Amino acid sequence: MYKYERIVYWSEEDNAFIVEVPELLGCMADGETVEEAIKQSEVIIKEWIETALERGIEIPNPKGRLMYA
Repeated sequence: MYKYERIVYWSEEDNAFIVEVPELLGCMADGETVEEAIKQSEVIIKEWIETALERGIEIPNPKGRLMYA
């Protein structure tokens, strides 16, 4: 399991739970349940990292919980 912070919320517009990975720009997943959305986020994080490696983009180290104002 990847150790990046994930934000999970319900989207009325998408009629699904959404998982955002703030440390990985544009990295998001969805699912009908929270569990499914988190499981899908593992797949999407893996794909994000693979694509970044292919393109020579720096992959940030997980920082854990991010603090917001």
